[in-house]
Amino acid sequence: MKEVEVKGFSDGKLELALAGEIDSGSADTFYALTMDAYKRTPGDIVFDCEHLDFIDSTTLGTFVKILKNVKTDGHGLRLKNLQPRIKKLFLICSLNAIMEIE
Repeated sequence: MKEVEVKGFSDGKLELALAGEIDSGSADTFYALTMDAYKRTPGDIVFDCEHLDFIDSTTLGTFVKILKNVKTDGHGLRLKNLQPRIKKLFLICSLNAIMEIE
């Protein structure tokens, strides 16, 4: 899946780059790849969304599912470089109250 790429791990943060479209057809793979990387190097997860073009409601739910898993270990989740229309989805759903959105 080219939509998720591990960029690296430093200072207790796992950075993943997201690209293209993540929707109901790819959300399970997105979750599995993210959690696999997290289990290998647990820490806060930072998603670089600069090249992410589209998400749907299933993907929003997947972000919440990932957050719940990392929070149980005392870690957090941050989204950066969101395109305005995607950021708006997170804000409309008030997800900025539970995860950091730049």
